[in-house]
Amino acid sequence: MNRIESFQVDHTTMEKGIYVSRVDGDIVTYDLRMRKPNREEVLGNASIHTLEHLFATYVRNSKYKDSIIYFGPMGCRTGFYFIVRDLPKDQVLSLIKQSIRFIAEFEGDIPGASEIECGNYREHSLEEAKTDAKEYDKIISGNGKIN
Repeated sequence: MNRIESFQVDHTTMEKGIYVSRVDGDIVTYDLRMRKPNREEVLGNASIHTLEHLFATYVRNSKYKDSIIYFGPMGCRTGFYFIVRDLPKDQVLSLIKQSIRFIAEFEGDIPGASEIECGNYREHSLEEAKTDAKEYDKIISGNGKIN
C-alpha cells in the first residue's frame, strides 16, 4: 500500500499554526494545529467536541457557508482539519481567526448539544474550549499567515 500524504509529514518539527495539508483541485484541506505533536498534552475530548460544534456553526453561518465542506478533529487530538472549496487563503485565514475569536468569547448554550441533536451530548466543555481557543488565538494572531 502507498503511504498517505499526512503520514509523510515530519511531526517532530511541526509547530502550532495553520498549514495547507493538501490541495485537490479547488478543494483545500487546512491543518489547524493547536498542539505540538508528541511534545504537548493533546486536546481534551470535551474541548474538541465543543470546539467542533462552535467552529462549524460559525463558518456554516458565515458569508462563505457555500464554500465550507468540513470541519473536524484529527484522530491524534492535536488539531482540526478545515476543508473548503474556492476560497482564497486570505479569506480562509480571516475566517479561521474570526471563528476562533467567536469561540473564545462565546457565552450561552452550545449549538447542537442536546440529546436529540448530538450523539454524545454529555461530553462538552465550553470553558475548556474557550481556554483552548484563547491559546490558539494568540498563536494565529501573532503568526498571521498560513504555512
